Amino acid sequence: QVQLVESGGGLVQAGGSLRLSCAASGRTFSNYAMGWFRQGPGKEREFVAGISASAIVTYYAESVKRRFTISRDNAKNTVYLQMNTLKPEDTAVYYCGASTNPTTVDVTNVASWGQGTQVTVSS
Repeated sequence: QVQLVESGGGLVQAGGSLRLSCAASGRTFSNYAMGWFRQGPGKEREFVAGISASAIVTYYAESVKRRFTISRDNAKNTVYLQMNTLKPEDTAVYYCGASTNPTTVDVTNVASWGQGTQVTVSS
């Protein structure tokens, strides 16, 4: 069971950037696909970006394509989300999650969640 801790959130102006980090404990981190999710006020938690265990495959929600980049460093047990050209609608609590398998990650198959980090984008 992997344990996850997010960091890097904050308040930025529209058009700005943030880099989120998710530090994992345990020695099986490299076995799981990882994902970033977010939950805005009055909304359900939604998928943002995913990365396979090998980091060969990445995929993104349409709303963040070409703006956000997910990456991982298995040697450091860390997954990142680089967020560029931020928009007010990106405001949410961002969570990282570890999948139950090495290939796909979805809100329905996350086995472990981090505590979340707040991202607020002002206009």
